[in-house]
Amino acid sequence: MRVLGVDPGLTRCGVGVVEGVAGRPLTMHGVGVVRTPADAELGQRLVAIEQGIEQWLDEYRPEFVAVERVFSQHNVRTVMGTAQASAVAMLCAARRGIPVALHTPSEVKAAVTGNGRADKAQVGAMVTRLLRLDAPPKPADAADALALAICHIWRAPAQNRLQQAVAQNRLQQAAALHASKPASQAQNHAPNRAQNHAPTRAQDHAPKGRTA
Repeated sequence: MRVLGVDPGLTRCGVGVVEGVAGRPLTMHGVGVVRTPADAELGQRLVAIEQGIEQWLDEYRPEFVAVERVFSQHNVRTVMGTAQASAVAMLCAARRGIPVALHTPSEVKAAVTGNGRADKAQVGAMVTRLLRLDAPPKPADAADALALAICHIWRAPAQNRLQQAVAQNRLQQAAALHASKPASQAQNHAPNRAQNHAPTRAQDHAPKGRTA
């Protein structure tokens, strides 16, 4: 499984590609940051992020894209910029038909370090260890992107099993509902048939009137 992790941001959008499966050593294929100037117009910055992510998709051909789920913060302006960059990443993946997964920061930290409240230094240290790197990726946005990719690789099997269980449960419910419909419909139509035939029988047995 090859995953492109995206740590969204307007000024620095971290990107990292990791390949592997749960329970086996992972391999990093690339890591970096898509940067945009803070003094540029918003539209131009979003276009630059789109172009940068498209280049990564072209070069590494990931099977999945893992994006950090935007959560509420006190700084609304920061949240808006992060959400906009996140939407661009999701759009780029969806346009190519690549499945997108969203993971919260606490999910990523817990998956990589075992602690949902780990700081960036701890995340970077574990990413370095898991990917057998010489040093933690810089800046922290790049390390976070790799952590997102690792998180998805490790969590995907459990998520797939959960999705399959939900889908199977829905199929079973639909089958049970379909099986119960004929009996219910028969019960609903039975009184109607009796009512429709009753007047006919009454007319057949009623005495014939005299003709003038």
